[in-house]
Amino acid sequence: MIGEVLRRALGDRVRTLAAWCVGAAAYLAMIVAVYPSIRNASGISDLAKHYPDVLKELFGMGAGINLASAAGYLDTELFSLMLPLFLLAMAIGTGAGTLAGEHEAGLLELVVAAPLKRGSVVVAKAVGLTVELAALAAAMIVTLLIAGPLADMSLDRPRMAAAVLAAALLALMHGALALAVGAATRHRASAIGVPAALAAVGYLVAGLAGLADWLSPFRYLSPFHYAGRAPLESGVDASGLIVLAIVTVVLVGAAATLFQRRDMASA
Repeated sequence: MIGEVLRRALGDRVRTLAAWCVGAAAYLAMIVAVYPSIRNASGISDLAKHYPDVLKELFGMGAGINLASAAGYLDTELFSLMLPLFLLAMAIGTGAGTLAGEHEAGLLELVVAAPLKRGSVVVAKAVGLTVELAALAAAMIVTLLIAGPLADMSLDRPRMAAAVLAAALLALMHGALALAVGAATRHRASAIGVPAALAAVGYLVAGLAGLADWLSPFRYLSPFHYAGRAPLESGVDASGLIVLAIVTVVLVGAAATLFQRRDMASA
């Protein structure tokens, strides 16, 4: 029965997932295709040094980042914001569209009417979200592996895979939060708004913590801190990935508990 819930969750979104994969792959390929012109531009690294400190911190152009290198370029153009943003948008949208979205559409009653514990339903939804994120992350990795050599990019493949994994775990954590908020509020708007606001604040805190001393202690509350700021140049800290995974499991457990206690007859 859990398998049927999972199959339905994935089957209902296969076209949407395909569109996400194609769109993300096209964007990544476009960014990679621009790299040769950036690499050959004279003084590009020196120019970046004159950017405002706030801009450099927000877009991962900290000390030691070389925009002319493949790793520095992709850290700045992709891994600092846009690649995580693709994954976050899909994860939050999917997480909010399951419990809260199906409740608003009047479809959730059909799911809970089946001889299956409500907690198992939430786990199946979370597994479905994980599979979707894994598919999108895989599409991104394949795109970089194919397009990179065509643009004469020299990349550390294990670091690249770890960087995409970190962004996917970051997105999965926010998707799990969308599940929990949806289970608590029953409203899709809230299930989207709360994780999106947390992501925006977390991004700013992680990006600006190096410039404001009073923000520095709060960086440990930002999920972006654990995903890494320049993963291709600096690598990914495995302990950060573990933190994101643990928080995700806790949020899924909270969603299951909240959904188990929910009165389906109430608005």
